[in-house]
Order: sequence, then structure tokens, then C-alpha cells
Amino acid sequence: MDLKKIIVITLLLLFLPYLVLTIFLKETENNLFFEYGKNTYVKVKREKKNIVEEVPLEEYVMGVLSGEMPISFEEEALKAQAVAARTYVLKKMEANNEYDVVDTVSNQVFLNEEERKEKWKDKFEERNNKIKKVVNETKGEYVSYDGQVIEAFFFSTSVGVTENSGEVFSKQLPYLVSVDSKWDEKVSPVFQVEYHFDLKEFYQKLGLPYQEQLNIKILNSTSSGRVKRLEINGIEMEASNVFSKLNLKSTFFTIEQVGATVYIVTKGYGHGVGMSQYGANGMAKEGYRYEEILKHYYQGTIIKNLKK
Repeated sequence: MDLKKIIVITLLLLFLPYLVLTIFLKETENNLFFEYGKNTYVKVKREKKNIVEEVPLEEYVMGVLSGEMPISFEEEALKAQAVAARTYVLKKMEANNEYDVVDTVSNQVFLNEEERKEKWKDKFEERNNKIKKVVNETKGEYVSYDGQVIEAFFFSTSVGVTENSGEVFSKQLPYLVSVDSKWDEKVSPVFQVEYHFDLKEFYQKLGLPYQEQLNIKILNSTSSGRVKRLEINGIEMEASNVFSKLNLKSTFFTIEQVGATVYIVTKGYGHGVGMSQYGANGMAKEGYRYEEILKHYYQGTIIKNLKK
């Protein structure tokens, strides 16, 4: 065998494993479900009409951005939300179900162009152009961890820190861990909210028997102080039930009786896992770029692009 053949065979042996590994990793990263060139439509269930619409991916991101975050927010915060929204739906699309997402808070609020016109009226063109610019400047970008599209949870306002996903949901994910979110207190109008109920109304809403004296005992809470379980007059309840039945902003609450009135004070707004929207806006106001915001709230992640 001549020298040239030996060199060619040697090079093949050296580079073949690399080529195979590269192809495998590319398939793994896309989870074998999503190909940007072929599957660019999101199947959105419109709850009010009870129909499924196919919406181009980037148009869908525009619709979510206009439904999920105040248009007055800083551009870098809006960019972070655009990437998070795109990431969220890409993860949902992996399931390949009859529809990918619903257009409400159950998944992500989505407003089409007509709904945006109705919402913004004479300011539609200005605000729609702002949204379009933000989405175009992040086109195709998503958040990845260990070669996988992440579960990009987000919410309105933290209590000063975010939550470990395992303390709120059923599974602890390595990139959804508690991080500092000190900006919320400065910028969020709902960082702390006070409610008051007539004692009789309080019991009625919770489906509890009336007692003149209210006794509250916290049984279990998260590391940040969100209530998980509590006792009200000796009856155990999930904090999530109190949260929903009393229409509170979060499960970080205190309950106090003063005479015939029950005072409740909450901190934060939403489940507390992932990116805080008001925290993101606070970071943007301090000069943080959207990539830095995303990497702060989604620990150990990187930002990738579907086009590459």
C-alpha cells in the first residue's frame, strides 16, 4: 500500500468519529422533534373560539410579547421575554400534540394583530413596531441547557429571590434554582399588596365554618418563605387553595385578624420559578443586556439560534 493511501485511511479513521458525534449532538440538541426549516408554525388553541390556528413562529412570539409583558418595559427586558417565550413554545412543540399551546395564562397569553390593534388603538403602529424590532433582533434564539431546550418558566414579580422549581412544581431542574432578584422591590407595583376581608366573607370564600377567633398555623413553606401548607382553625389546607379562592397575587402571605376584619399581605406575583419579568426590567434599567438577564434567571444555560 502506497503512502498516499495510508494517509487517506488514517485521516478517515481520525475524523469519522468526530463527524458521527457532530451529527448525533446536532440531532440531540434539537430533540429530534424540531427542524426550523420545516416546522415553523405554532399550533395555537384559541380558547374563546375553541379552534386551533397555525401561526408562524416569530409572529407567535410577537403575539406573546404583547400579551405577557408591558410595552413600556426596557428593550433588553422585552428581548429577554421574547427569547423566553420562543423557548417555552419550542419545548411545548416537542410533544407534537393536536395543539402546542393555548392562548391564555395556562401557557402563554397570545394576541394576534387584530387583538393588538384593539388593545393599543391609536398607538398600535408605534407599539407594534417596537415589538417587531425586539423580535427581529432575537430571531430564532432560544435557551439551552445540556443540549436541550429548557422549560422557560417566567412570572411577574419575585419576593426578592426566585424559587427552586422542585419546591413549587413536581420536579427540580438544574437551571431553575433560586437566585437573587433584588430589582423587583424597586420597580414592581405589586411587590407587596394588602387585602382585607370581612371575617364572615373570609370563611365563606374558603368554605370553612365560621368562628369568631381566627387561628393560623404555617405547616410548611419554601426556602424563600412561600407558604405550602397551613392550618386555619385546625383545618389543614394547601396554600394554593387559599391563593386561588381569595384571588391573591402569590402564596407568600401573612394572615392577621383585627376585630371582624382579616388582613392579608402578599409579596410577589406568580409562581416564582424562572425569570421574573419585573426583575428583568430592573436589570435592564441598570444596563444589563438580555443575554445576561436570561443567564441569571436560567442558571448554567446558553443562548443558541435555530438558524445555526
